[in-house]
Amino acid sequence: MSLDNQNDLVRRVFYGRRQGHKLHPKQARLVETFLPDMRITDFAADPMRGFSKNNVTPEQLVMEIGFGGGEHLAAQAGAAPQIGFIGCEPFLNGVAKLLNHIRQDALENIRIHDEDARDLIELMPDGCLAAIYLLYPDPWPKKKHHKRRFVNPENLHHIHRLLQPDGMFYFASDIPDYVSWALMHLRDHGGFDWQADAAADWQRPFTNWVRTRYEEKAIAAGRIPTYLQLQQRADIRPGFL
Repeated sequence: MSLDNQNDLVRRVFYGRRQGHKLHPKQARLVETFLPDMRITDFAADPMRGFSKNNVTPEQLVMEIGFGGGEHLAAQAGAAPQIGFIGCEPFLNGVAKLLNHIRQDALENIRIHDEDARDLIELMPDGCLAAIYLLYPDPWPKKKHHKRRFVNPENLHHIHRLLQPDGMFYFASDIPDYVSWALMHLRDHGGFDWQADAAADWQRPFTNWVRTRYEEKAIAAGRIPTYLQLQQRADIRPGFL
């Protein structure tokens, strides 16, 4: 068996490092004592149950896949306490930053999955999410690593089935090649309507947008972000976007 075939038998990794610099003592304490109560893994089949600990009954559920330092997720949760937010992020330093946001702002409507997002989305029931955010995912720029990009047929299948009818998928990236890649796979899937009425819509941030540190760095480096708003469509027509 060739090395490539052997690699195909291993579940591909869509993220990079699990941890960067050593956590500060406060961050380490949050991860040790606070994170266990914030995890949603055990409630994958019935994600609403994950919010019952604080007597919170969300009107809707929204997911952010790869929340980085949690700036966007925390701001959205603070602005919409009636919505339950599920954040997926395997990078421990980012998880610690979100935990700090949750503690400082007393956010009771966030739950965390700090492992591979696929482990969660593959178990969650159909139509359980009002929206899904995928913001600045790792672009895996080398061609040999493109198969590790999160936007692929399998993951789009789950994103589509998890969204409620007419639910929204929000994708943002500053890498033109990845944007083209995403649009190609979204078109091939055929279950999403691109909500763009004008040529400049792809440069317009989403409603209630909160700029992340990554986006600030991208803009400072001269890269132009792209924002795609896509509505779930029950009538799947491959080749249509």
